[in-house]
Amino acid sequence: MTRPPDFEELFGDVAGSERERFRRVHDMLVAAGPPPELTPQMEAGPTLAMTLGGSRRRRVKRRTALLAAAVIVLLLAFLGGYIAGNNRTLSGHVLSLHGTTLAPKANASLRIEDRDEAGNWPMQLAAVGLPKLPPKNYYEVFLVRDGKPFGPCGAFVVGNQKTGVSVRLNVPYRVRGGDSWVVTRQKPGDDHAGPVVLKPLT
Repeated sequence: MTRPPDFEELFGDVAGSERERFRRVHDMLVAAGPPPELTPQMEAGPTLAMTLGGSRRRRVKRRTALLAAAVIVLLLAFLGGYIAGNNRTLSGHVLSLHGTTLAPKANASLRIEDRDEAGNWPMQLAAVGLPKLPPKNYYEVFLVRDGKPFGPCGAFVVGNQKTGVSVRLNVPYRVRGGDSWVVTRQKPGDDHAGPVVLKPLT
């Protein structure tokens, strides 16, 4: 019997809130246990009858997979909205963002952490699906107030659209109720917010 992975070996050098998040996920994976073993029929592989009827089965499986993917997307959207709508304090607030027509495959989550002694609000942005930009172009996170970009909170670039990006940012402004955030696409020398590529789920 294989012993479960040791948390300290995997995440011994991680500290703070990230460590607690990893600890919860680790404990859930250990509690779930290993996946069930294959049945003898599955280990034996396909038969001639299965092969002859494979085309129809593939269509059914594909429809089932598409339906399952749609359900998962809806559940994730609901969960993101629930977290954002039910977290009344700014600290620990998670904002779900989705792509505009300029980045229709993009999705992101923006987590606002505890304010530091100087009054800064650290943030963590995780995004996938943003296309790689031409050289010297970049993405910028903007604080939005009264429906308009109020101030920049940090810039980043994307190397791979599929693997995405995770970056640390900062809100150096006094945050008010009703404030929100967007991600824009910027060109060198821009002194204003560029086109919005990610905005909050509504």
